[in-house]
Amino acid sequence: MIRFVLLMCLTATVSAAESTVDIDTAARVYQAAAMREQVRASLGAMPEHIRQLFATDTSAKLSESQLAAVSAAAVRGFRIDVFEAPALQALADNLDLPTLTKIEAFLASDLGKRMVSADLAVAKLGETNIDKVMSGEITAPSTPKRDALFDKLERATHSAESTVQIFLSMGQAVAVGTAIGSGMDPVPVGERAQKSGEASRAGLEENMRLPMRRFLAYGYRDLSDADLKHLVAFLESTTGKRYVAAYNASMGAGFNAMGRRTGEQLGETLREMAQADMAPPPEAVPPARTAAPPAGPQPAAP
Repeated sequence: MIRFVLLMCLTATVSAAESTVDIDTAARVYQAAAMREQVRASLGAMPEHIRQLFATDTSAKLSESQLAAVSAAAVRGFRIDVFEAPALQALADNLDLPTLTKIEAFLASDLGKRMVSADLAVAKLGETNIDKVMSGEITAPSTPKRDALFDKLERATHSAESTVQIFLSMGQAVAVGTAIGSGMDPVPVGERAQKSGEASRAGLEENMRLPMRRFLAYGYRDLSDADLKHLVAFLESTTGKRYVAAYNASMGAGFNAMGRRTGEQLGETLREMAQADMAPPPEAVPPARTAAPPAGPQPAAP
């Protein structure tokens, strides 16, 4: 009986491993959903975001040169080539071939194409306009019926939760990467960052719901009520839920990788700056002296 149970567990594990798709296959969904283009549109603003995180950290005031190092590290870390490999792997790990085929069918449909087009358009609005949309300064005409649909859409996409998760995991990755780059033990650093993030998660998610509904409402402003109903129906289906989970996992993995790379770059730079500060100034270093010739007569030069 024990052997049979073990065999069943092993079979289930193998089946689960075989159910996932390879990266090349997952890349079809990645491309159809325009994930690369959406992420690329957000990368230009990331160095300033990361700089602000460090600039407003009251626990450790950084100098202007150190903040400049933060920006430079973020430029090197937040790149599409850093994002793409882990994002594709996470997408592949969270999809199986039957589900992927159904997702592709939806993305190839008229509604799917218009959804992706709207996603890409709103991602390219620019940081200033996105902030205005999320704050309610820029809005799209709506009705109580549409508001209710966008509430369902926000819940179905887990947009507030996924945004907060990316923010927290990225912050943790930067902290861990900085520790690694500085030669510190990353384990306690990561644990402290995780504990701090978990303590604030619920509040951040609740505060993010209204801005994300505004973002969705503006992004999908050209979709009719019927379109929104069909979109919600797809996202609430088994296939749609799997797509949302895979999409969010992919984004999380990619941004986590970029945060970690940024932290590692920053850690190395801060360590070099600290070593330079500890080095004595040039005038304090005694000049090199030529060794005195040994005593006694020396052989004549040839």
